[in-house]
Amino acid sequence: MKKVITYGTFDLLHYGHVRLLKRAKELGDYLVVGLSTDEFNQFKKHKESYNSYAERKYILEAIRYVDEVIPEEDWDQKITDVKKHNIDLFVMGDDWQGKFDFLKPYCDVLYLPRTPGISTTKIKSDLK
Repeated sequence: MKKVITYGTFDLLHYGHVRLLKRAKELGDYLVVGLSTDEFNQFKKHKESYNSYAERKYILEAIRYVDEVIPEEDWDQKITDVKKHNIDLFVMGDDWQGKFDFLKPYCDVLYLPRTPGISTTKIKSDLK
């Protein structure tokens, strides 16, 4: 079984998020999503989510492409997660190009093109 992992906050879930999850799942048999906790978002990423971790996790678990959701509590946990969950492929949007190449000794790393015209930042801006 080929296992894939991706990470994110997945706040104000939109079709770009779902498209990323679909493409990630198509690259393997089992998709793990590392979901940023509220504390990680607030104290490490310096951003606040509209939806709580529990709400975002509930939404992600309802998406057919997602097999498992795990908490992302720190930037440095990725190597541990890859080993613990026997991950074969790490997938992120290409806005993170090169930032996770340090995982290449542990698994394959792939940066997928973002969906044009949509982002949580854009949604928040448009709503203001």
